[in-house]
Amino acid sequence: MNKIVFEHYPASNLPEELRKGLEKDAMVRVVIEEEAKDEERDPFPGFRNLPKIERKPMTRGETLAAIRRIKAEDRPSVSAEEAVARIRRLRDEWDD
Repeated sequence: MNKIVFEHYPASNLPEELRKGLEKDAMVRVVIEEEAKDEERDPFPGFRNLPKIERKPMTRGETLAAIRRIKAEDRPSVSAEEAVARIRRLRDEWDD
């Protein structure tokens, strides 16, 4: 990305739309940067190398089958008190 900087540039030399709100005899600093192209913009740089997984929406039948499969695993539910105790233990690990 290219960048051009003008120090102590007379505001009177700027286009009218850029001079709004400036004194006529003011000196300004002008920075011109070329914007990155869309393909160069990467909002999540650490995720670029992760494998791409295409997921299609589940049908109603697939959703019901998944619910049945999860219920069949019969995982014991956790009470609110047990959940709070687990969270407090995890939090307290960082107090040391």
